[in-house]
Amino acid sequence: MSGSHCAGKMAEEEQRKKIPLVPENLLKKRKAYQALKATQAKQALLAKKERKVKEIRFKRLESFLRDSWRQWRDRVRVKRLEVKPRALEAPDEHSLAFVVRLQSINGVSLLVQKTIARLRLKKLFSGVFVKVTPHTLKMLRIVEPYVTWGFPNLKSVRELILKRGQAKVKNKTFPLTDNTVIEEHLGKFGVICLEDLIHEIAFPGAHFQEIACFLRPFHLSVARHATKNRVGFLKEMGSPGYRGERINQLIRQLN
Repeated sequence: MSGSHCAGKMAEEEQRKKIPLVPENLLKKRKAYQALKATQAKQALLAKKERKVKEIRFKRLESFLRDSWRQWRDRVRVKRLEVKPRALEAPDEHSLAFVVRLQSINGVSLLVQKTIARLRLKKLFSGVFVKVTPHTLKMLRIVEPYVTWGFPNLKSVRELILKRGQAKVKNKTFPLTDNTVIEEHLGKFGVICLEDLIHEIAFPGAHFQEIACFLRPFHLSVARHATKNRVGFLKEMGSPGYRGERINQLIRQLN
């Protein structure tokens, strides 16, 4: 009885181990689908490589003339700053400035491009806080036709950081919603919460540069189809250059 019982169990196990039969037409469909997906993946990879190859773009003569005129204007401006050092003096006794980029820098001189990169204004309508020093004033004068800048008050600093403030940690962006992130990276400077961060930006101290670099550039809100004046500047943004405390109106308008 035990032998027959064991034989019955073995027969049941063999039946369970049998692979279920699949119709031949279904196997053919699966094989064709796999081949199709492999072909599509190969074509997508080739298309991606082709997009990376730089296309030959023809530039019109007017673009070369515009670029050369921009470079000549930048050289003249830098020479004037060297001749007239008084132009580098701060208009008022302020320690903090807010800079917003208004214009494209295509075709400008290499000095202007490097200065824009040092100010971290790589995108249009982005803004950063800078400490007012003779060195930063010289940088602002060099890029003055492409940016606007002024002196923000505590209210503008607070509204910008609370609404558009983001932290940059190891090339990753984090919202300023957790004080532990601020304390972890800025605690060595005595900054442990968002209010400390706002205070250190509004009233620059010894560690202003490290704290300002912790913040990503602010991306201001500009209408996609905003109207322009005869010169080509956006009406709501105004003209580039120094605007003093009127920068607070621009911050509230675009924040």
